Amino acid sequence: MIFTEKEIEYLRSQPFGRLATVGAEGDPHVVPVGLHYNPDLHTIDIGGIGLGRSRKYRDVRHRPRVAFVVDDIDPADPTAPRGIEIRGLAEALAEGGRAFNDLVADEMIRITPTRVISWGIEKNWQAGPFARAVSTEDRPDKEVR
Repeated sequence: MIFTEKEIEYLRSQPFGRLATVGAEGDPHVVPVGLHYNPDLHTIDIGGIGLGRSRKYRDVRHRPRVAFVVDDIDPADPTAPRGIEIRGLAEALAEGGRAFNDLVADEMIRITPTRVISWGIEKNWQAGPFARAVSTEDRPDKEVR
């Protein structure tokens, strides 16, 4: 299991997340980005206007380890934060971005999860976050990218 059904539903309901990368010189970089959950590969795909010229795209090419966070407040309960942190390996791909949004560049960033931490999504946030490592057995292609 990479994502639970409720985590997938949550990811599909959110238009934006924050991508954290590290540059070639070791500087951290966090930016808001649009997201697309890829159900075939169980990845997070990120596109954007001019993505291939962006710092985040260059960062991923040099250092593929990233973190990605999507969070908000549950509208049904304003005291209940919810979200998901995805740690993983990212690829800077030359094409594929327009497959899910024809308004963006063809380049895209694809995040393959290695660790998933969620809170408030399964409605058990009082018990603490729901965290797990993702194994290669959970992946459709059975290999770590």
